[in-house]
Amino acid sequence: MTKAVRPKKALGQHFLKDVEVAKRIADTLSGYVGTPVLEIGPGMGMLTRFLLACGHNLSVVELDTESVTYLEHNFPELDGRIITGDFLQSDLLQIVSPPFCVIGNYPYHISSQIFFKVLAYKDHIPCCSGMLQKEVAERLAAGPGSKTYGILSVLLQAWYDVEYLFTVSEQAFNPPPKVKSGVIRIKRNDRTTLNCNEALFKTVVKTSFNQRRKTLRNSMKPLLGKDCPDYILPVFDKRPEQLSVEQFINLTQITERHLKI
Repeated sequence: MTKAVRPKKALGQHFLKDVEVAKRIADTLSGYVGTPVLEIGPGMGMLTRFLLACGHNLSVVELDTESVTYLEHNFPELDGRIITGDFLQSDLLQIVSPPFCVIGNYPYHISSQIFFKVLAYKDHIPCCSGMLQKEVAERLAAGPGSKTYGILSVLLQAWYDVEYLFTVSEQAFNPPPKVKSGVIRIKRNDRTTLNCNEALFKTVVKTSFNQRRKTLRNSMKPLLGKDCPDYILPVFDKRPEQLSVEQFINLTQITERHLKI
């Protein structure tokens, strides 16, 4: 048994110590036993041991070399499946065979980037779950009309059904973070196409929310200019947080049509 890993502030490490919470997080993938699972940032393996106990075909990616050494000594069953590296910089298809699920207790400071990365592999990832800062978790699950509904909410919900599952106290960690955590699960929906230019869809969503307090008639000017004839349409009277995914798709179709004129 190797000594415990020292949490490193620079890596945003807050190691989960609550066994019951770890088990509940592992259970979020109970319907995917048999599908390969990639755990991000396992640390000292609190979640890892429950994922293995559930029978998952598990690989892990860990940036901290001290944690890698700990895992190698304490989880011999992961031999050859502990990847030392940065999840955000990794080619995931070189790590695990698709389709695969993603799970983890995600570092707060990169949790949004992690979900953008998952989106980039949406055709290979049927389910992703895990723990992140409560505020961010709520934002990902927020629907139209919510003040927390934003860019990543729309982009994620275009391809995934998002569930906010439960809240975790600061005291479940060592060291305790300054904020509560939230556990979410996203499952791939049935959508195979947006029926619009996908790159333009992302641009439209980001442009809209860049000035979220303004109506779309104003916030969309960087793309559509000042005198777009389509500004008479009712959608442009709305603010971005009022639009559903389908309405953003429609807005993208309008934008695409205008750019081709």
